[in-house]
Amino acid sequence: MTSDSAPTTATARSASVDLAALLPAAQQRLPQMLEDIERLISLETPSSDLDAVAAGARDVAALLTERLGATPEILTIDDVTHVRLRFGDGPPAVVLVNHQDTVWPHGTLESIPFSHEDGVIRGPGSFDMLTGVVMSIHAAAMLLDQSGPEAVDGLSILVTGDEEVGSATGAPLLRAEAAQARAAFVMEAAAGPAGALKLARKGTSMYTVVLHGRASHAGLDPEKGVNAGLELSHQMIAVAALADPAVGTTVTPTVFSGGTTTNTVPAQARFDVDVRAKTQEELERVDTAIRALTPVLEGASIEILGDINRPPMEREMAEGLFDRAGELAQAVGVDAPTGVEVGGASDGNYTAGDGIPTLDGLGAVGDGAHADHEHALSAHIAPRTALLAALIADQLAG
Repeated sequence: MTSDSAPTTATARSASVDLAALLPAAQQRLPQMLEDIERLISLETPSSDLDAVAAGARDVAALLTERLGATPEILTIDDVTHVRLRFGDGPPAVVLVNHQDTVWPHGTLESIPFSHEDGVIRGPGSFDMLTGVVMSIHAAAMLLDQSGPEAVDGLSILVTGDEEVGSATGAPLLRAEAAQARAAFVMEAAAGPAGALKLARKGTSMYTVVLHGRASHAGLDPEKGVNAGLELSHQMIAVAALADPAVGTTVTPTVFSGGTTTNTVPAQARFDVDVRAKTQEELERVDTAIRALTPVLEGASIEILGDINRPPMEREMAEGLFDRAGELAQAVGVDAPTGVEVGGASDGNYTAGDGIPTLDGLGAVGDGAHADHEHALSAHIAPRTALLAALIADQLAG
């Protein structure tokens, strides 16, 4: 991502920061960043284990203090632990959006331990998104080292603990934190091997459709029962038909279950539904249709749990920051980033949905989110951290 030649003068908005000095500073910091990534990966933080998430939050807070000389807040909301570090007294102008919970269960380190070989970092959370957390910390540290506390006045670093399970407590915290911000930079991993930034994300909805029937003996009097499993089969087909590939809307039944014993007509069954759409209108169309589902079998009933989870991150909320990133990349001495639209959602959907300019995918370059081959490429860490620092300084300068 480095460029052979780069100007040594900064644009007017970033004049207080020597942009050309950021890449050498990041390269010098790389060994420490790798140590910090190993440190975070080595403490497993599956979203479902709130004690583990709390321990991870305490370690992130300690790392923030060690690298930035400041004491962050540890915030517990409905037993989920988050970390927030603000610089300055006013409302944040720039928010770095992170999470430290992972999808990986306890014991993953035994089969996929941290390693850094041939430029490839492995371990649970290496790509999604502990490398991004470390980059956030060191980008701020670089600005502090170069220009002192005034360089980060107005910056907030937020590290939540429930992103992988829907951000039930993290989202309200983030939305309040970024309410008056000029920019939100989301430290989720980049898209593809070229490290593309994410300019748009689909919105998401999550539902559980519960089918209620009536139990009876499957051998003696099955006709007296109402088979919730059969009702499930009808409704799964109806729900899947709500997808509209022409506009990019996917509606996917996923986990399903039902019944109690092999000789009982099942009285209850259920299935989960994953919805992705590019526009709020499509999310609302699917939402209305799911809530209007009607039973096929006489005597059956349907219960709908869940709702629209994340609004779409529409491209117009990222384009200004993306263009600015391209301009700053030249001054920093790194390659101008590319940008793509993706289907997966992040906490950036919330800030963009609230009208805050949001640029996503600024974290690790690699592959394998939620998969055994998860990895990050260390060659990209320093240049992307330098560009992040430039973006922070630029937006704080107003």
